[in-house]
Amino acid sequence: MMKAISLLILMIVITESAISQDYSLRHLEDSPRHHEWVTVTYNGRTVHSFVAYPEVSENVLSVIVIHENRGLTDWVRSVADQVAEAGYIAIAPDLLSQFDEEHQRTRDFPNDDAARDALYQLDPDQITRDLIAVQDYIASVPGATGQTVVSGFCWGGSQSFRFATNAYGLSAALVFYGSAATDEERIRNITAPVYGFYGGNDQRINATIPETEALMEKHGKFFKYRIYEGAGHGYMRTGDDPNGAEANITARNQTWEWLHEILGGI
Repeated sequence: MMKAISLLILMIVITESAISQDYSLRHLEDSPRHHEWVTVTYNGRTVHSFVAYPEVSENVLSVIVIHENRGLTDWVRSVADQVAEAGYIAIAPDLLSQFDEEHQRTRDFPNDDAARDALYQLDPDQITRDLIAVQDYIASVPGATGQTVVSGFCWGGSQSFRFATNAYGLSAALVFYGSAATDEERIRNITAPVYGFYGGNDQRINATIPETEALMEKHGKFFKYRIYEGAGHGYMRTGDDPNGAEANITARNQTWEWLHEILGGI
């Protein structure tokens, strides 16, 4: 019985992911905004990245969008487009770039599970170097003010917090349901305000918030967060689907309202 229930849950998760990806692809195809693939290079390494530009009449800040633990999917690209729709330049780097000779980017992996397994083999220092190169690139494109914000979802949320402990010149770090750094030396290095976004039904992550809050307060760092009641882990993705759970859709919409306030105030 338990095996049957576990299999049913897995099938539901896979189906929801497929529906979300299908909706995301339609969103991208219907978008009027300019999209392009770019290669960010440094020290002989290439980071394939997706860029979305807003339709605006003045220079704007840039937002780095770090993907979930399944790599650079259509949904992550659709988030970049939504950031551009909000009026900002967005870049979504594929951190699985040049994983090996056979896998040069996320789409080269046979499935999401294979991409996830590869992601957890990445050198954390390489991820930092990749993100620094991406930050330098997107801060200097035509139409950019030079100000940069980092954001990330799930695994990417953890990387967004970690990048805030390594990067300089960030205007903000946006952490979507990702765990935080607990090394006090790293916490001391943070110079940007950190904002957290969490689903109420995600205790695996939410249980770590008090320690994060205490460490940030101890070292005089800005950390502000909201927990959206009834929403689950990954609510920004599942909430994008018009047929998704109401609590996730509500949390997603309320999050965007706060994001407009945060980004508009930078």
